[in-house]
Amino acid sequence: MTMLAGTRGIQAAVLFLMALVFCEAVSYAHAIKSSEDVRCKCICPPYRNISGHIYNRNASQKDCNCLHVVEPMPVPGHDVEAYCLLCECKYEERSSNTIKVTIIIYLSVVGSLLLYMLFLLLVDPLIRRHDPYTQPLQNEEDSEDVRPHPSGPPGRGNTVLERVEGAQQRWKKQVQEQRKTVFDRHKLLS
Repeated sequence: MTMLAGTRGIQAAVLFLMALVFCEAVSYAHAIKSSEDVRCKCICPPYRNISGHIYNRNASQKDCNCLHVVEPMPVPGHDVEAYCLLCECKYEERSSNTIKVTIIIYLSVVGSLLLYMLFLLLVDPLIRRHDPYTQPLQNEEDSEDVRPHPSGPPGRGNTVLERVEGAQQRWKKQVQEQRKTVFDRHKLLS
């Protein structure tokens, strides 16, 4: 019963986070673009004794040219046209709202996965029972007895935890068989 209540709590938290993200996205969708979302970037190569430089400025698309972006102009008045012909200016636009919404969704997914991990860490000791028949792996020959699978109802072998336990038991059995083979070969070679 506690596992079902915990799962419902996680689902409610995830739904709340998704609703919060949706409300945030809707509010940002109606916002006007800020001046930080548009810029003009001019890349000017070296010219005579002047080194190359990159200029950025918040400017509209129609003002995206060397004359409006490059300030202070590194060349004297009569060389401005020649210098500006070498510069390559590009208008760039981004959506900071989309970036924010993407980050919020990413953080909410990571947060929900962390909550789920904590839930599993808290519930795992309650689900697993300590089996006194389990023996730790040793360097000596171990018996091939592996903990038998608990006999339960026929339809219960589908849970993730039981599948992981089954894979773990198969792995332990393989390790024990490999150890036995290695120690047998070691005895033969000695």
